[in-house]
Amino acid sequence: MPAPALILASASPSRRQLLTSAGLAFEVEPSGVDEDEVKRSLLGERAQPQDVAETLAELKAKRVSARYPAAMVIGADSTLACNGRQFDKPSTLAAARQQLLALAGQTHELSSSVVVARAGVRLWHCNERARLTMRPLTNSFLDAYLARAGEQVTASVGAYQLEGLGAHLFSRVDGDYFTILGLPLLPLLSFLASHGIGLEKSA
Repeated sequence: MPAPALILASASPSRRQLLTSAGLAFEVEPSGVDEDEVKRSLLGERAQPQDVAETLAELKAKRVSARYPAAMVIGADSTLACNGRQFDKPSTLAAARQQLLALAGQTHELSSSVVVARAGVRLWHCNERARLTMRPLTNSFLDAYLARAGEQVTASVGAYQLEGLGAHLFSRVDGDYFTILGLPLLPLLSFLASHGIGLEKSA
């Protein structure tokens, strides 16, 4: 089997779907980076949300690219901050409910970073931010939302997928749609095209 030309160093279903929908040929290889440990260390150093996202994206890309030195490896990460507090992916539906209650009626900032590495070296990166205003949420709405969305909400740092039922949570969204989904896609596609990876290569 020939070595893959492009690898996504992430198990994120949304990032995988974005690249698939863009027509790219790639393989998925989760990095195995202990994200919780890295976040604890960075937060202990008072790192800003965007710095946390960029550091994790780079760690993922470089770790996988060290295993596949000939491939372009994409690492990505997103962080969410509201009123000075950084949020992680909720581990349970109950945790998701508490997180949504904390975000309800507030504007939060979502920071997404993407890094491309080859042979263990970072070649390129892009950071983007979006601001999302969540409308006030009633208990009955939250019951209905969590019942319909199910465990899928635990896969997102915000306990929502904007491309699905999560759209009902918001009154305003300012920022790039792909960034909110966890991957600044347009600058990534431009970078890959400049290195001969795009529709022509994927066809």
